[in-house]
Amino acid sequence: MAFPSPSMPQTPSGANGGPLKSYQDLKTSLHRDLLNRVDLEKLTSLQDVRARTQVQNVIYELISSATVPLSGSEKERICREVLHEVFGLGPLEPLLQDMTISDILVNTHRQVYIERAGVLELTDVAFKDAAHLRHIIDKIVSNVGRRVDESSPMCDARLDDGSRVNVVIPPLAVDGPILSIRRFGRTPISIDQMIAKRSITGPMMELLKGAVKARLNIIISGGTGAGKTTLLNALSTYIPENERIVTVEDSAELQMQQPHVVRLECRPPNVEGKGAVRQRELVINCLRMRPDRIIVGEVRGGEALDMLQAMNTGHDGSLTTIHANNPRDAIARLETMTLMAELNLPDKAIRQQIASAVSILVQVARLSDGSRRVTHITEVTGLSEEMVALQDIFVFDRLGVGPGNKVLGRFRATGLRPSFCTRLQASGINLPASLFEHVCEV
Repeated sequence: MAFPSPSMPQTPSGANGGPLKSYQDLKTSLHRDLLNRVDLEKLTSLQDVRARTQVQNVIYELISSATVPLSGSEKERICREVLHEVFGLGPLEPLLQDMTISDILVNTHRQVYIERAGVLELTDVAFKDAAHLRHIIDKIVSNVGRRVDESSPMCDARLDDGSRVNVVIPPLAVDGPILSIRRFGRTPISIDQMIAKRSITGPMMELLKGAVKARLNIIISGGTGAGKTTLLNALSTYIPENERIVTVEDSAELQMQQPHVVRLECRPPNVEGKGAVRQRELVINCLRMRPDRIIVGEVRGGEALDMLQAMNTGHDGSLTTIHANNPRDAIARLETMTLMAELNLPDKAIRQQIASAVSILVQVARLSDGSRRVTHITEVTGLSEEMVALQDIFVFDRLGVGPGNKVLGRFRATGLRPSFCTRLQASGINLPASLFEHVCEV
């Protein structure tokens, strides 16, 4: 008898002798019988390979005792999926093992989308029911000491590989639990890979490399999924290994490669709504930790003021990201978030802080064809008529759409030599004049 797909209901007898309605029911039955046969808490003390082998043997025994005739490939498939339920994240496990997938979007238990190469695709992955999805969600959030329930129906978490997770459950999610996973590979994307993908050009990266080594303060701005964190990880590789780095994040996802890194992460409130530790408190605290570099994963509130003050009080070379559509909007958002600190500072004082603290704005964007580009490298030159003055050093010009809806364009140097070149030279970094005349078609 050919074994049915998850969407084809059947009514054979199962491993426990009861009626089964579908493939998912057989999996659930085997999983339940497995829990009755094996003490999983004791298995966790064994090596992973040995534990999986023991559980796999028990699963094959249970399948053999079932009255449902299965082929060899069908037995392997159901064994693999039950192992995913026990040791992994169930139906999501094959998607997590596919390194070409950048986002996994679970829109209730019936529908799962993925993003691959910047394009959304509907998959045939499904959960048994909402309770099955809630079980997977609870495994994820409890692994990082967080919780999600009716009293706290939204939660941010992370996977072991650093991937970012967001959860929304009823009553906020009307149709059932929703799970969004933003993937970050186990190996960060390297500078060479970014250049090969034409996300940035060699001369542009050479300028940013010099800026990081010369301890200029850099803000990376862009929309959701534009590649801000990816670029931040890449730029951090230029930080010398003898420097102490302190990272502050809402949910830890940065992948620093240096040996001397201290990672701080926010804490949500407890059941009573107390005990929360926000980014602003962590930024203030990290100033007492003797950091050479402060890296804030993303500024989104009053911590912007503390970040600017840190940049202005000897903590040069700081890096952070911000959500904004262009460099000018990034400055406006910084002003707005600084006001959220509720210190009633005048606008001019805020702009002076920004102008003296920030050296470079790097704008990244995800284009309509799914490609990601650095669209601006912009210098902050100071104050001009009480406004923060900006000048573009490199820009990406969009020239149209080619075959396959590929966005055509070119990276172009504006011809302006940044005023911070004197700081680069003082640090022993000499950039050739030809770098500021660079043009590259893509």
